Amino acid sequence: MPHTDPTYSPPAAPVVDPAARRRRLRLAQGVLLLFYTTGFLGLAFSQDPSFFLQFVPLNLLLTAALLFAFQPRKDGVFIAFTITTAIVGFLVEVLGVRTGLLFGEYTYGATLGWKVLETPLMIGVNWWILTYMGTVLSRYIPAPEFIRALLAALLMVGLDICIEPVAVRFDFWEWRYNVIPFQNFKGWFAVALILQVYANRTSFTKRNALAPFVYLLMLLFFFGLGFFLK
Repeated sequence: MPHTDPTYSPPAAPVVDPAARRRRLRLAQGVLLLFYTTGFLGLAFSQDPSFFLQFVPLNLLLTAALLFAFQPRKDGVFIAFTITTAIVGFLVEVLGVRTGLLFGEYTYGATLGWKVLETPLMIGVNWWILTYMGTVLSRYIPAPEFIRALLAALLMVGLDICIEPVAVRFDFWEWRYNVIPFQNFKGWFAVALILQVYANRTSFTKRNALAPFVYLLMLLFFFGLGFFLK
């Protein structure tokens, strides 16, 4: 019910101290750097990488949670985008595993954790992480919306190219005949582009101070590990 008292003024929105915001950002970056560095060293040098692989789902959840935390406005539109992207990503992978039509013939291993319909639930989280980061990073380019969608989709595929050799090596998933088909990258680009067009047409705040750091960290982690393990 609206106030009738002319002297009433609504409480001011809380002002976030820029120094406190920077401290939060540095803390989040430090936590992620610790997790990814530990994982890199464990997978690269450990005689028993299975110990470190059991933390892969936790690492993905931590990454998603911190990205979500640094989203400026978590309104209903953003929540709907998050849920929709994760569900679509999961269902696309279910279709891919079951038919081989989208990405080629592959099966998921045990590393990504619990499966439903032969597909890890965490893969939906992964699709959201990559889609969201691509959308945020594309905002740095002054270009039309569709060009930004193309760029964001390319950023997603570029990261997938780095992920593939590591994923195959550590039982994230396995390709038929142990060959990563070019169809996988075409399918990835097509799905990524659809999700990016959807993201661009969804009116949530496309800004996140942590996203560039996370993208670079994931890129270095998978590219470096893939190069080191050759």
